[in-house]
Amino acid sequence: MAQRTLLLVEDDREIRSLLADFLGREGYGVLAAEDGAAMDRLLATTRPDLVVLDLMLPGEDGLSICRRLRARSGLPILMLTAKADDVDRIVGLEMGADDYLVKPFNPRELLARIRAVLRRADGAMPQPQFQSRRVAFAGFVADLDARSVGCAEGEALDLTSAEFELLACFLERPKRVLSRDQLLDWTRGRSADPFDRTIDVSVSRLRRKLVAAAPEAALLIKTVRNGGYLFAADVRTL
Repeated sequence: MAQRTLLLVEDDREIRSLLADFLGREGYGVLAAEDGAAMDRLLATTRPDLVVLDLMLPGEDGLSICRRLRARSGLPILMLTAKADDVDRIVGLEMGADDYLVKPFNPRELLARIRAVLRRADGAMPQPQFQSRRVAFAGFVADLDARSVGCAEGEALDLTSAEFELLACFLERPKRVLSRDQLLDWTRGRSADPFDRTIDVSVSRLRRKLVAAAPEAALLIKTVRNGGYLFAADVRTL
């Protein structure tokens, strides 16, 4: 497999250097930028496989940068934040980040998160229920191999990697209550802590995009009190 390239956007020179050295030793090509402007210069000439983006940056902050990146591409984004507040993590996910990690962290955990996000971006999925990888549900058609979903009329939905992984989990397990911990494990490769609201944010974003395409989709994903979520649609193979 060709070497994967990471773009590290971190204003602390020492942390930037240590992480670049560590990730380089793990076999990644690493581009480093101290702020959004330096990141933009690198992106003008290169296409990394993933961006590791610090939240607290001089000038344009990480949330604004994340919003810009997500508006123009599906480039995977892993956000680093010194703030453990759920609000900051939720806002980052709302802006389109695929995962987050709170400082201080073990570099090995960062490495594991990077690998998990790249696996999701490459299309690593749970064991499928269907022999066919094209399915129809509630006026939508999804191709699990092409990682695309659209209305029956043909209009495609713009889903992030994390949102598509979540939808695929629901499509492969319709009309079953899936716990938050199960969904987090299947989509992000880790277990939830009691205060982790990552899945709730992703479900909310996925719901909004489905409803924007088809208002009748409002009841597709049902919240089960103290249980998790249930995908209520009939799903059929094509």
